Order: sequence, then C-alpha cells, then structure tokens
Amino acid sequence: MDISSISPESISALSVLSAQNKTMEQAGTMMLAKSLDNQEQAGAALLDMMRRSMEHSVNPSVGGNIDISV
Repeated sequence: MDISSISPESISALSVLSAQNKTMEQAGTMMLAKSLDNQEQAGAALLDMMRRSMEHSVNPSVGGNIDISV
C-alpha cells in the first residue's frame, strides 16, 4: 500500500474508530471492576452469615432466654 494513496478521510475515520475502541475497552474494564467488587461484597456477606450460623449451632441456647430478677 502506497502511503500517498491514503486519504485524510480514511485517517480521520481510523482515528474515530480507535477512540471508540479505547472507550469501549475502558467501559468494559470498569464494568469488570464493579462486578469483582460486587462479588467480593457478596462473598464477605456469605462468610459473615456462615460465621453467625456456626456460632448459633455451637451454642444454640445463647441469646434465647433472659433471666430477670426484681
């Protein structure tokens, strides 16, 4: 391909396509980061729920009754 045959329109079109691709790549990366954050939060919530469940299974009577003296 001869460089002199490249038109300014094709150069500007390539520039626009390149900018669009870069924007789409950045948006995809941001979506992936948000998805990973959401998964991390869900995992932390699941671990917290499992800890509380295990504590209750080891000591099922804890917190079930209140002794009051007057």
